[in-house]
Amino acid sequence: MASIAVYSVKGGVGKTTLAVNLAWCSATISRRKTLLWDLDAANGSGFLLGIDPKKKRSADSAFTEGTDLLKLVQATAYPNLDLLPADESIRSLDRYLDRLGKKKRLAKLVEGLAKHYDRIVFDCPPVLNEVSAQVMRAADLVIVPLPPSPLSARAFEVVVEEVRGSGKSHPPILPVLSMLDLRRSLHRQAREANPNWPAIPLASAVEQCAVERKPIGAFAPRSPAARAIAQLWTAIERKLATR
Repeated sequence: MASIAVYSVKGGVGKTTLAVNLAWCSATISRRKTLLWDLDAANGSGFLLGIDPKKKRSADSAFTEGTDLLKLVQATAYPNLDLLPADESIRSLDRYLDRLGKKKRLAKLVEGLAKHYDRIVFDCPPVLNEVSAQVMRAADLVIVPLPPSPLSARAFEVVVEEVRGSGKSHPPILPVLSMLDLRRSLHRQAREANPNWPAIPLASAVEQCAVERKPIGAFAPRSPAARAIAQLWTAIERKLATR
C-alpha cells in the first residue's frame, strides 16, 4: 500500500480536481483498490464524485480512538474507488490533534487501512497546520500542483520546507504545472524553466468536472487533460515502485 498527498498552501490551484482524478486513475487504470481521503472541510472531493457525507458520523470522528474507519467510508460510482468524505467538523481537527499530542496519529490510521486498500490519496487542506504535518508523516509521495506564476513558485518553496520539516525520512515531492496555457508568455517561460515537470493543460474539460461531477476520464477520456493526468499517474506509479 502507498499513500499520495495532493497538497498546496495556495488555494485555487486545482488541488481537489487533481486529487479526484488521480484517485480515479488509480482505481480505473491501475485497477488498484483506492481510498480518496478528503481532509479539506469544503468536501470538494465528495462534490466532484457526486457524494454527500453521511449525516450520522462527523468526519473528525475518524481520529477518535476506537472508531471503525470503514464505517465512515462511502463507495463511489466507480469500481475500486471509495471516499472518506470531509465536512465542517474537519475545521477543528487541527486543535484536536494538537491536544491529542500524537504526532503520527494519521500514519497509524493509514497503517490500519493497508489491508483494505492498495492506494490512499489525500486531498489536503490548503493550510500549514498539524493536519498537514501529519499528512506529510503519513505520505509516501507529495504531489504539488503549481499554476505558472511567481506566487505559486513561492508557495512551492513553502511546501518544500514543510515536507522537509516533517522528519529525516520525508517523502519525495513531485511538482506539477497545472492550468498550463502555452499561449501566455509567463506560462511558456515556466514550462521552459521546468521541462521535466509533469504538466496539466488549461482545458474546459477540467472545469467541466464540477459540472458533470465526474472525473475527466469518465466523461472526456480522449481530452488532452485526461491524457495528461493519466501520464502523470503513470509517472507516480513508477516513482512509488522505486521507493
